[in-house]
Amino acid sequence: MTPASAEPSKVPPTGPAGSGNPMAGIPGKSQIQETVLYEGGPAKGDLIFGLVLAITLVGLPLAVGAIVRALWLRYRITTRRIEVNGGWLGRDRSQVVYSQIREVRSVPRGFGAWGDMVLVLNDGSKLEMRSVPHFRAIEAQIEELRQAKGAKAAKSSSGFAKPEAEAA
Repeated sequence: MTPASAEPSKVPPTGPAGSGNPMAGIPGKSQIQETVLYEGGPAKGDLIFGLVLAITLVGLPLAVGAIVRALWLRYRITTRRIEVNGGWLGRDRSQVVYSQIREVRSVPRGFGAWGDMVLVLNDGSKLEMRSVPHFRAIEAQIEELRQAKGAKAAKSSSGFAKPEAEAA
């Protein structure tokens, strides 16, 4: 059988017509609301600055890095998680929920127009976000959501670990 003559694959139904959510028709399953706070690529000023530096031999690697970031790096920050798509041709995806974030660090770049952010996770690993536009506002939103999700996670903690107040 050739690929052209193959039957198209059947897609499972997605609940009520046009909802796009496969759980929409199942009773007892609530839909999780997620609002997009920022979705897009790195700051355009980073690309412009890199291209200006490309006229010198020293600035050429910086220009290549700025072009690669502009082509393949995408951020999606929502009220539930942070998603970074990057890597070669944008094939790598990292997702972090706010309860996993221990600390947010940022450094201004481009005279404060954009900045680099590092999310330090509870397990010690780090997620680096380069050339984030409006990074101060985004950092404040991440901190606010992290505090809210951290307080909610502390209330609902269960398992073998003792709460921090009892452990002391």
